[in-house]
Amino acid sequence: QVTLVESGGGSVQAGGSLRLSCVASDDAHTSACMGWFRQAPGQEREAVAVIDSNGRTIYADSVQGRFTVSQDNAKNTLYLQMDSLKPEDTATYYCAADRRLPVVAAFCVKRNFAGWGSRGQGTQVTVSS
Repeated sequence: QVTLVESGGGSVQAGGSLRLSCVASDDAHTSACMGWFRQAPGQEREAVAVIDSNGRTIYADSVQGRFTVSQDNAKNTLYLQMDSLKPEDTATYYCAADRRLPVVAAFCVKRNFAGWGSRGQGTQVTVSS
């Protein structure tokens, strides 16, 4: 089981940008889906963006065109570039990895967060209006 550590959260005004990072303890990305989830107070956790080992990506409709998921294989690091942030993006953001087959972003995004093999502790993002 890989250990995931998120960083990069913080407070920003609406329209601003943040970049989240998730460092993995091994090269999980080579055989896994990697994803970002978020949970706002009083709301269910939702998948924000997923990338698979072939670089295919999928995004939640609410962030499409504003968020970009990527990974640096040499650094075992997953990123989430968040631009044009909105107050409704305020949430705790979690990184996760899942090696269950098929390792295809379109399948992985449908899996419940609790079932992903490895999950980070989360980083808070607050967007003020």
